[in-house]
Amino acid sequence: QVQLVESGGGSVQTGGSLRLSCAGSGLTFSNQYRGWFRQAPGKEREGVAYIDTRRSSGLSTTYYTDSVKGRFTISQDNAKNTLYLQMNNLKPEDTAMYYCAADFVPLKWIGSSWFTPTSPTYWGQGTQVTVSS
Repeated sequence: QVQLVESGGGSVQTGGSLRLSCAGSGLTFSNQYRGWFRQAPGKEREGVAYIDTRRSSGLSTTYYTDSVKGRFTISQDNAKNTLYLQMNNLKPEDTAMYYCAADFVPLKWIGSSWFTPTSPTYWGQGTQVTVSS
């Protein structure tokens, strides 16, 4: 059974930092393409960050939505089957439920998020991030 479990959310003031974690089980992380997404109340889900690791070379490329560039960093630890999102200089507009997702095919940017033919396939339950001014 595939399971993704996010943690690390919380409430911070503007300018604060949080580090989200996404622990995976039931699948081999090194064979996946993984990303972070968020959804604020009344808004559509949007892509936040994506890490694309090419199996042929083992090299990773990271991608970010414009609003978080320079503030958020996505990373992964394959040995721990864990994906991270370091969030610095948080702003009230970052307030949302944050989800990690994974698939076995590369994600593609369409509109305001990354997608695969099956969504991505695997999703965590989400962790809430609230930033107060």
